[in-house]
Amino acid sequence: MELSLPQHFDPQRVPEVWRVDYEARAVQAAGWAARHAVAPAGDDQVRVCLFAVDCQNTFCTPGFELFVPGAPEDSTRLCEFVYRNLGRLTEIVATLDTHRARQIFHAAFLVGPDGRHPPPYTVVSVADVEQGAWRAADPALQSHLERYVGTLAAGGKYELIVWPYHAMLGSAGHALVSAVEEAFFFHGLARKRQTRFEVKGDDPLTEHYSALGSEVGGKPNVALVEHLRSFDAVLVAGQAKSHCVAWTVEDLLRLAPDVAPRLYLLEDCTSPVVVPGAVDFTPQADAAFARFADAGVHLVRSTEPMGRWAGMMQS
Repeated sequence: MELSLPQHFDPQRVPEVWRVDYEARAVQAAGWAARHAVAPAGDDQVRVCLFAVDCQNTFCTPGFELFVPGAPEDSTRLCEFVYRNLGRLTEIVATLDTHRARQIFHAAFLVGPDGRHPPPYTVVSVADVEQGAWRAADPALQSHLERYVGTLAAGGKYELIVWPYHAMLGSAGHALVSAVEEAFFFHGLARKRQTRFEVKGDDPLTEHYSALGSEVGGKPNVALVEHLRSFDAVLVAGQAKSHCVAWTVEDLLRLAPDVAPRLYLLEDCTSPVVVPGAVDFTPQADAAFARFADAGVHLVRSTEPMGRWAGMMQS
């Protein structure tokens, strides 16, 4: 049964940054659970995980560094989904894209022949590196840069892109969207289950779109894969549809193909990277979701009751 939205939730404030009143929400969560007979998550017969990818200000809040158009509306629907389905969501796993200044996809890592750093959204191809259009600012890392762009090309990955400085560790942009943080906090106390946070992206020498592994090198996050595998259903939302969401789902299907029939992508809670006049990854995002559907993954909308989703087990 879906619940009503609690009075503290104000959809008009979702695009804003503010301090969550934890003490008030803790009292309200306990009262809400008692009033609506919301049982502890440990009692769930059907275990459902909400896998929220990078629901951070840096991507979701207007005016921040790598704002994804459509993200505030996605965040609003995600909050409403959490509150309406409070009694069905066993656990929330939230990833946090986490960066520092000198990483391979930030301008400080690269310089051109004139010694200047590239502007945001510059695409760095194999040819660019071979011809000297862009090189590593630190000469000791030049051979790594050459291997890196070559490995991306050989693996059919996106070419290296210089992103604006974003998701900087300790910054306001790194934090969850305030309304999303509030919803996750409320859920955790009402269901007596901690939100599980997964940090990704702090390796300076590779991009890290997927929550389950880096673009080049490194080892997959097997512990997280197995944790997701333990649920009867995994619901995926977050930003951006074209990058971190798509690559995370791609990796999950590769590492745990058996999850496909119980994997649900909330199509109305994710949007692709679009920067007018610079980049538009809408076609790539749509193509990825079509591949996932062909693999048996369910494409659903958060506004449709979970009980109507194909294959969703009833508690």
